[in-house]
Formats: sequence, C-alpha cells, structure tokens
Amino acid sequence: MADWDYIVVGGGSAGCVLAARLSEDPNVKVLLLEAGPRDKSIWIDVPVGFSQLMRGTKFNWAFEMEPEDNVAGRAIPCPRGRTLGGSSSINGMLYVRGQPLDYDTWAQQGNRGWSYDQVLPYFKKSEHYEGKGDESRGKNGPLNVADMIERHELCDAFIDAAAGLGYPRNPDYNNGKQEGFGYYQTTMKGGKRWSTARAFIDPIRHRPNLDIETDALASRLLLEGKRCVGVAYTVHGREKQARANREVIVSCGAVQSPQLLELSGIGQPELLKTHGIEVRHELKGVGENYGDHFAPRMNWRVKNKFTLNEQSRGLNLVKEVVKYYTTRRGILTWTAGIVYGFVRTRPGLEGPDMQFHMAHASYGTAATRLLEAEPGMTVVIGQCRPESRGSIHIKSATPGAPPAIRPNFLSSQTDRDCTVAGMQIARKILQHPAVAKYIAYENNPGDKVQSYDEWLDFARRTGQTTYHVVGTCKMGSDPMAVVDDRLRVHGLAGLRVIDASIMPTVTSGNTNAPTIMIAEKGADMIKEDAKAGLKVAA
Repeated sequence: MADWDYIVVGGGSAGCVLAARLSEDPNVKVLLLEAGPRDKSIWIDVPVGFSQLMRGTKFNWAFEMEPEDNVAGRAIPCPRGRTLGGSSSINGMLYVRGQPLDYDTWAQQGNRGWSYDQVLPYFKKSEHYEGKGDESRGKNGPLNVADMIERHELCDAFIDAAAGLGYPRNPDYNNGKQEGFGYYQTTMKGGKRWSTARAFIDPIRHRPNLDIETDALASRLLLEGKRCVGVAYTVHGREKQARANREVIVSCGAVQSPQLLELSGIGQPELLKTHGIEVRHELKGVGENYGDHFAPRMNWRVKNKFTLNEQSRGLNLVKEVVKYYTTRRGILTWTAGIVYGFVRTRPGLEGPDMQFHMAHASYGTAATRLLEAEPGMTVVIGQCRPESRGSIHIKSATPGAPPAIRPNFLSSQTDRDCTVAGMQIARKILQHPAVAKYIAYENNPGDKVQSYDEWLDFARRTGQTTYHVVGTCKMGSDPMAVVDDRLRVHGLAGLRVIDASIMPTVTSGNTNAPTIMIAEKGADMIKEDAKAGLKVAA
C-alpha cells in the first residue's frame, strides 16, 4: 500500500483545486483520484460542446432522478461530470458567485468563517476576471472568467424589454450586487472552456509531489477505529489501496460524496444495514438536505431566421466552424445561457429570488438538447433559494452504481409560488414592445396557460434540474450536519468533505463558482490546521 500525505478523492471542480493548492508545499505528497478518464475531447474544449457532453456518457455519469409525483412521475436527467475537471468540464460555463445573503445566512447558522466578507477573498484568489470590475473581482487567479464574447440582436432586445419594465441593467452581477439583467460571465479563455482541470491542474501536472490517477473508482474509505487512514479503489478492475498520513478529502460531488460515505459504513445505520454494510460511524445527515434549482423552460417561436436553430445547420454551420478555428469567435462560443436576469418576485425581499437564463435558441426537449428546426428562443426560470429538500442515498452496495436521487422539487408552497411568479414575469418581459416585435407566438406553455394551477401544472410536467446539486453532506453543528465549519467529518479524524455537498443551503445561481471557492477555502483550512499542529478531528 503506497503512502501519501493527502488523498483527494474526486478530480472535479473542487478536487482539482484542492490537489493544486495542497501540492504547492513541496514537502507533502498528494494523490488525486478521478473515477473518469482524462479530459481529452474536442467537445470539452469547444464551448458549444456542452450540449453534446450533457447527453453523452463518456464524460458524464448520466444519472437519473427517481420518479416523483411532484414532477408528474418523471425521471429527470441529472448529468454529472465524469472526468478531470468534473462538472466544470461538461457544464454551461456560467460563472455566478451568488448573493452576499447566501453566505451571511451560512454564518448566521453558526458556521464561523463563512460570511460573505470572509469568503470573498477566496472568490478573488481563484479568479482572473478579464473585465474591468471593481475591488471585489480577482485578477491574478488561475480560473479565467470572461465576459460573453458575442452579442445578439434578440438578446439585446430581451435586456431592453426588461429595462422597459423597470428592471435595472447590471454590468457586473458578481460584485455583490446581483439584481438586474445583462450578459453572463463565463469560465472561458480565448474562446475555449476553462475548467478547473485546465486552470489548476494542467499548469502543475508535472509536480514531483503530485500523482494523478484517472479511471480510479473509489470503493470505500479505509477506517481504523474513528480515523480515516486511506482509500480503496479500482483501476480497470484491479483493486488498489492508498494510505494517507494526514488526511483523506472526499470531493466526489453532492451526488457521490454521500454515496462513498455510505459505502464506507458512514451514515444512517438502518439504511446501511439494509444493504449489508457494516456500520462504522453513525451520521444521520449523510445524503439528506439535498437542494437544487428547479427550472421550467419557456420558449417562443421567433419571426426572424437569425437564431441558433438555423445558424447551427448546413452551410451556416460550416462557416461557423471555420470562423471559430480561425478567430475563436462565433456561435461555437455560445454557452448554456446567454443573458441573465435576477429579479424579485414579490415586495419585501432582501435580494432577488428568481434567476433567468435566456438564449436565442430552442430545444425539442431539455433532456436531449437538440435544437429545433424553426427559429426560437428560450427563457429558463429558476428560483434562487428553494426551500424544498430531498435526499440522495445508495440503492446498492456496489461502487459506481447509481444512487437514489430524490429532489422533492416543489414540495414547499413558497417554491411553487415563486416558480409560478417567475414564469409570469418572463411572459410580461416577452410581451414588451422592445422584444415582442421579434416574436411569432409563445410556444411553451402557450397563451392558453393563464391560471395559477395551469402554470404550476406546466412546471410539474416540464421542469428540469439546472444541475445545481448541493447540500448532501451539509456543514453545521446541528444533529443533521455531516461536517463542521472547517469541513471535518463529525466524529472522525483524518477525513474532510470539500465540495458542493457541504453547502447548508443552495446559493443564488449557478453553483460552480461557489464550489471552487469552497475548495480554495478548504485548502487553506487544511494548511492552517497542519501548520498549527492540530489533530484533524471533529
């Protein structure tokens, strides 16, 4: 059994950051384990390739949620990155920090060191923002953040329509003031995707104290009493073990971090016994507190033949491919959402509670992401801070088997009200003259949908996840918390969880930027504790 100081399990959005930061110390040895293959694919580098990656399986775990009555009995797709860079290698590349309220709420819940002012330095540390920005933006980090390269007449019209209804234009929604409309910022560099693997691992891949193993599926954590001492894993069917002299850091993401804990005998005793797993450590919160952004997608038929639907076909596509490879511009640089909107659905709120993603494109279904033949545009509606909570638990004791993902979407009345209000606001924006002149008709849900119950029925039948899975190993000090505010697993030494699963509540917007921040802060905590000579124990 080989020895390392730190073993990072999961080479995704958080794991790549952790491996890079921990291996900055030449006196420690770091092992990074990733279950998927190397991140070598044209679809990863070309921004528009996210659509192919989302429906593929080579770099995507391609999970499905359990059918639930709240969403008309549908099994909603739940893609997760399965390669170096994790979901940052297959996602829509949108960079959204969230609102100060998100992090101040974490701190108010008793998580010391997690207020907005305390996490802001870690957002800045990771980031190199190409735009102007103010003092809240980072300029020297490895993660390149760029303004949207292209603009489009229909996107501009949508922003103009929102402004015409009194919503502010906002040139930078990532500076602590999120409200308003504008173009998204992206994790891209020179017209190419800039995942955490590209940003954090590629420049330091050859450090002598860093080992990276891909196709390495973790099967269980190795425990000696109440201390984690290593990891058992398989590479192409061959069983291996690695020992950590200091710590094991689980960074498998909010779907698979609780899965690995449960496979290791850490979790709810009744559940573990059901699957024949020896109970090594009781933690009732493992796999609970699952939060996510539920998103109905409205779309409109457009009069003008200038949307991505037509531009991505035939000779137009050939021209765009040539344009991209000669200039790194054009439609191949478009991301999952083009225009953002953050609005309040009712008076009295401290900040926006609704997020819009608008794109001058429309899809047959959100799951297949195949563009329609006729011109179209889409607005995705997503509640910023949903109250509904679900769970993610193993369905078998087999490593790598899909877990049971139960989001429990729309179980809260607040969530139902907010979702309906968001769709109604989107319709009002599209009825404004600034954009209405481009619209032939509302395709989905269509003008026939008017009442609250009709709107809610449409959301239940068609809404999807926006892939922002968090919370399943939540941070806190209450009985359902899995890690403390230094991300150490309660009751076990030598083990931390550092990824989106530790979020007590979902942040207001896309979750990749906060996940990277968590990893930056977590790496510093590990270094601080090691320097202070503290025993890493809850």
